[in-house]
Amino acid sequence: MTTKQLINTEKAPKPVGPYSQAVKTGKFLFVSGQVAIDPKRGKIIDGTVKEQTIQIMENIKAILQAASYALDDVVISNVYLSSMEQFSEFNNVYGKYFEKVFPARVTIGAELIPKALVEISIIAYKE
Repeated sequence: MTTKQLINTEKAPKPVGPYSQAVKTGKFLFVSGQVAIDPKRGKIIDGTVKEQTIQIMENIKAILQAASYALDDVVISNVYLSSMEQFSEFNNVYGKYFEKVFPARVTIGAELIPKALVEISIIAYKE
């Protein structure tokens, strides 16, 4: 039977509800949806989609590192944009975080929590 291991790091935002930053089970790591919360302040940063995407990706990197994973281990990401008009700006930043094989991705327009322009969740796999 596969067990679940909770992953938490002070380098990423603390959960603001009944969920974990990430859960590892077997070779998979499931990272909860991240919005652009500054982990030091505990609040969503004011800024553009570009700035918020950078904050989110840095938070995701911190969570991955806490579980001994890396961005190269990401196999899929789910992206939610408050406006699909911001897709190009988001995509330009997001693409710079991956070097080898880009993960599969779903990107949809969605109503997000106040001040959030983008939310990203990922699943990673590591041999």
